[in-house]
Amino acid sequence: MTSPAQPLSRPSVQNTPTSTLDKRDWIAGLEKGLSIIECFDDANPRLTASQAAARCGMTRTAARRYLLTLEHLGYVATDGKLFWLTPRVLRLGQSYLESARLPRMVQPFLQRVTAGTQESAYVSVMDGDEIVYIARNGANRAMNTGYVLGSRVQAQVTAAGLMMLALREPGWLESWLNTHELKAYTSYTIASKDRLRIELARVRAQGWAISEQQLELNHRGIAVPLRDRHGEVMGALSVTMPIGHESSEDAVARVLSVLSETAQAMRHLI
Repeated sequence: MTSPAQPLSRPSVQNTPTSTLDKRDWIAGLEKGLSIIECFDDANPRLTASQAAARCGMTRTAARRYLLTLEHLGYVATDGKLFWLTPRVLRLGQSYLESARLPRMVQPFLQRVTAGTQESAYVSVMDGDEIVYIARNGANRAMNTGYVLGSRVQAQVTAAGLMMLALREPGWLESWLNTHELKAYTSYTIASKDRLRIELARVRAQGWAISEQQLELNHRGIAVPLRDRHGEVMGALSVTMPIGHESSEDAVARVLSVLSETAQAMRHLI
């Protein structure tokens, strides 16, 4: 008698949530092909087949075949030795921005935030260790890390990321803290896990977050959670601004009510 198929744990892929999948439905080639695309980053913009194989945990022969297939499809280019991504890869993210309901639905509300605060407004979601900006409104600020759609930033150095981390289940959060390396971007970055635990507890208790100069000097962010009608956290609504001569207290007093009221108005539509 044939035993029933067992659920298959999804392979550990960076920035991918854990789920289960019936092993009969799992396509290993697709998972490996996507891992090849994800192995390119700012520190590794061009890779040989051997380097890609080492980063993805596969043989050089397999990595080369995936890379050549991606080249044939237009997602990768090569000079015969090195491989690099092409702009066609952006189609994958653009498909999400054009098809997902949340980025399209929030735009009028972001316009409301910008009008009420005169600051750039964003909606972001959590993906692994990072937050991803999926909607924005307002003028571009002179930030080296300017948040364009699709930008990914380490969660703990942004107000939106602090907000979403603080509302995670305590067990998940402690596991994340124990396994996550805190990178310092400026002298103001919270790089101590004990300090971060204290900050996340404070954010959770007050229901909003502020992050100042953790990612870039002279800029701050303020964020509130974005919940659906069932109370589940779907993302964060935030603004960013240059610090200038405005104190933290004055900035919070000026923008927090607009953020909170807008998030509440969005709740029954998500």
